[in-house]
Amino acid sequence: MSYFSDPGNLCLFLQLELDDAIRRLHRVVGNAVVDDDRYVGGGTGSTQLFQAVLFALSSPTILTLSPSVSSPLPLSTLHCFWILEKKHGNMGMSSFLNHVMSQPPDSPLSGSKFDSYPEETEFLHSGLYNWAGDAYSFDKDGAYVELVTSPNNPDGMIREAVVNREGGKLIHELAYYWPQYTPITGKADNDIMLFTFSKATGHAGSRIGWAICKDKEVADKMIKYIELSSIGVSKEAQLRAAKILDVITEDCADSGPDKEDNFFEYGHRLMSDRWEKVREVVKRNGVFSLPKYTRDFCTFKGKDTDSSPAFAWLKSKDGLDCDNLLREFKIVTRGGTNFGVDSDYTRISMLSQDDEFNLFLERLAAIKGSINGNY
Repeated sequence: MSYFSDPGNLCLFLQLELDDAIRRLHRVVGNAVVDDDRYVGGGTGSTQLFQAVLFALSSPTILTLSPSVSSPLPLSTLHCFWILEKKHGNMGMSSFLNHVMSQPPDSPLSGSKFDSYPEETEFLHSGLYNWAGDAYSFDKDGAYVELVTSPNNPDGMIREAVVNREGGKLIHELAYYWPQYTPITGKADNDIMLFTFSKATGHAGSRIGWAICKDKEVADKMIKYIELSSIGVSKEAQLRAAKILDVITEDCADSGPDKEDNFFEYGHRLMSDRWEKVREVVKRNGVFSLPKYTRDFCTFKGKDTDSSPAFAWLKSKDGLDCDNLLREFKIVTRGGTNFGVDSDYTRISMLSQDDEFNLFLERLAAIKGSINGNY
């Protein structure tokens, strides 16, 4: 079995079956433009793609700067408003990532720790870029990269670019832009779009992600990074992913009169039911609050639908440490400080198995009237 799949394709290691399955699914769902002039590249999950796109956009052939100019590369992502500082020779550049639930625009976050993106960015100690801070407070001139994650993690809100200045490059991470989580309001048509198998179908362990790029040079550099770091992506994982995506596509394309819910409709119904139960418990115990989402027309379902994000962004009404409070009741969450906000916020997964989710509801309901004021 060779490392490579199709010598005639820009992405040599991408199985033709997976390329075709990705394009077919996006066309059926209507959540991204995948015309023939778009380049599709695969990676070992979105983590490798994130590193690949940083390399592609920070290399000197992509961003040509005067050696005397210090330029920032902001990136806006799922988690927080972050900034990286990119370097090439004696050229300074910075990149940031942005997250809606961070502090207000006038509150600096450059010293905070925001989930995994800063660690991923600094892990390789790259000479091309460094972490640098908050996108909302970013006020430097020059080139930058902004990573926009939408729907946002952890709060599920739809996000757009923040910096909007000349010389910027945008990356759109659309991992949760699928009908089970949010209304599909149109085909995303951005320069660089990142998706992941784990969020689309739940197969996180397969470690498959893909990028859709307009620019051939950017796509080529991303592919080169993946070739050098892992010599491609597992063919077995690609073929398994292609088969699963094909089955889902056929399921969604079959719209006969006796057809039951397709894959995404079933997923949205399940998520909506879970959100209804969580909101009812939160309403009864009076200790927490949850974000409110507006209904929107979903082109995939052909009707107005609610958002049902993969995570519940829970806030303590009394300013208590939300993560610590829930852990006292044996509920493990990811505290707000991981996302650059105060400890009265925490993130709870809505994607656990039924038994675990029902146990979570029981323990959450037990918090009512049990707070002893020691937090």
